[in-house]
Amino acid sequence: MTVATTCWMLLALTLSASLIPGSHPLSEKDALIAFKKSLTDPLNVLKSWDARKPNPCSWAHVTCNSQNKVIGLFLINSQLSGHLVPELGSLSSLVQMIMDQNEISGSIPAELGNLKALHTMILSYNGLSGSIPPSFGNLQSLTTLGLDNNQLSGRIPSQIANIRTLKIAALNDNKALCWEFRPTPVFRGDYPSCPKKQ
Repeated sequence: MTVATTCWMLLALTLSASLIPGSHPLSEKDALIAFKKSLTDPLNVLKSWDARKPNPCSWAHVTCNSQNKVIGLFLINSQLSGHLVPELGSLSSLVQMIMDQNEISGSIPAELGNLKALHTMILSYNGLSGSIPPSFGNLQSLTTLGLDNNQLSGRIPSQIANIRTLKIAALNDNKALCWEFRPTPVFRGDYPSCPKKQ
């Protein structure tokens, strides 16, 4: 095989890989735009979230570190409705996600368990339904979890009991949750123990 043939083969492989969906990591801008598209925004608080601007660090309600990585998402009491999207799980440097007192509904994407840098997640006082993802056990830097005052149901996964950094997990005032583990004072919510799995 000649050097020229080898080079052409490598070029073809590179081009074909670039056409495979998901072969490139999702940019933070694209993740946030996907979230914006899932929302209804009557107060126009996301007006500055412009897909034509390559850097979301200039957008309102978004904070970044010195490396221009998104570390904070703050959308409090903004009358937003819609749902969370899996793309939010690609915000690998996110430290704070605070989006309480809105009208966000639907299920919590399991992909949020990919946010390994996350310290604070507050999604209280929304309309979230379905179960709490077991993938939340991957959030080993989490100190504050606020999922209270939603419509969550099902098992509170035992995986979150293994987050050693957790200081408070407010799970109270949901629809029909049950504990898969014996809660410590860190966990708030007057729920029964789950029936044992068959």
